[in-house]
Amino acid sequence: MCGAVGMSDYVKGLRAKVGTDLLFGPSAATVIKDGDRYLLVRHVEGWWTFPAGAVDPGETPAEAARRETREEAGVEVELLSIAGVFGGYPDFRGTYSNGDEVAWVTSLFDARIVDGEPHPADDETADVGWFTAGEAYALQLSPSTRHMLERLEAGISFDA
Repeated sequence: MCGAVGMSDYVKGLRAKVGTDLLFGPSAATVIKDGDRYLLVRHVEGWWTFPAGAVDPGETPAEAARRETREEAGVEVELLSIAGVFGGYPDFRGTYSNGDEVAWVTSLFDARIVDGEPHPADDETADVGWFTAGEAYALQLSPSTRHMLERLEAGISFDA
């Protein structure tokens, strides 16, 4: 994982106070399908993920999911339903290359594209692609994305 790429002013302020110690926060992601293929983005650190990111203070998870999908994949989406809520160690915890420790809970939304063609749309995103679950499992998926994809494929919307 990498460090300050895409870090909000809010997180920068927290990091100035806590250094690299663990920060825990909410995140939001979208599941966009075209038939049996999922839209995934490859971040500059190499991991493939669903379009996702932190929920900013004052922002709803739904707003964050739409914003992150627009920022990372260059598309506008309509959110259709909650696909799941996931979190917990170790799949939803990590350390960036600069030493920053993070953990999160993700609200995962089913979504459909209403405008635009998927493309890398910010400095965090190196590539965008459509993959079946089998093809996705062969990629360097982030642990949290692998966790969520496995549960989506099994029809599980949360971990008990």
